[in-house]
Amino acid sequence: MKMKRKYITALSTVIGTSLLLAACGGGSTPTNSGSTTTPGAASPAAAAKKADGPKLNFRLAETHPADYPTTLGDKKFAELVNQASDGRIKIDVFPASQLGEEKAVIEQVQLGAIEFTRVSTGALGGFNKQYEVFSLPYIFDNDNHQWKFLESEQGTKLLDSLESSRMKGLAYYSSGARHFYSKKPIKSIADLKGLKIRVIQNKVNIDLMNALGANATPMPYGDVFNALQTGVIDAAENNYPSYFSSNHFQQAKNLILDQHQRVPEVLLISKVAWDKLSADDKALIKKAALESVKTQKAEWDKFEKDSEAKVKAAGVTITDVSDLKPWQDAVKPVIEKYRNDYKETLEAIEKARK
Repeated sequence: MKMKRKYITALSTVIGTSLLLAACGGGSTPTNSGSTTTPGAASPAAAAKKADGPKLNFRLAETHPADYPTTLGDKKFAELVNQASDGRIKIDVFPASQLGEEKAVIEQVQLGAIEFTRVSTGALGGFNKQYEVFSLPYIFDNDNHQWKFLESEQGTKLLDSLESSRMKGLAYYSSGARHFYSKKPIKSIADLKGLKIRVIQNKVNIDLMNALGANATPMPYGDVFNALQTGVIDAAENNYPSYFSSNHFQQAKNLILDQHQRVPEVLLISKVAWDKLSADDKALIKKAALESVKTQKAEWDKFEKDSEAKVKAAGVTITDVSDLKPWQDAVKPVIEKYRNDYKETLEAIEKARK
């Protein structure tokens, strides 16, 4: 009898354990909402998820404020991606350098820690030498000339070249012309002599300042206001919207419209993130990026006019440059120094001029 009771107890334990495993899903395919599933077959929900692709949540780092034209372009891009994927792909935009300054963000994008960013091609020059071409002065006559090049085969080739730097260029954004602004009056090239001017850190910008008789002072964009305020630098250079939105006009109330550079922006994705996407998702994201350009350009034009009006109202002294030839002549040695390095791109820019 004792042996019989021991056998019954052991059998009960085995049966109980088997039932527990089954209840926990250890012995069969789990069910959804009480439905039954054939062992080894995907559930309806899993099949639908596989057909549509995985849900993805990405971050996009932006240096400028929430209402800045590039940020509005970023948001339009995120909105278009969300719509095209029926909500499956979500991109959160983080403006105002919440995820870091441009250089640090680019490094994080290369590692895949941040998936998307919008950066100046000036900043990209430190990571991909071909992008330093945009820092060359007076290579574009105007915005139309610049966009003819950016939308050309060579412009697209430059975007694709970022893959060698562990990034994927998606689209260009507008950034207008850059001008000098200073704490002291500047009416001509001569007034730049000896000034400590903040620049984006790349060799071309440093050579440009030397050609104009100024002292290049590389520093992050977010440090410029305090540097102007404390006298660490005497001047800086940027476009109208950045000059206004950064409040630099409060510290440097003299602006000269010399148009020395037209440095476009780039919307890009980490190659780590890009390589994990399906072909359909890559096409969806690329299309959304290109469609967002129209919104960004329109917002840029509007913001540029508004910024100009507001800095004028704030008492900024604005000097127009009616004859750019002396400026162009002064910086020709810079272009010639780098011509062989960017020969193909400069030829394409010249072609776009015609």
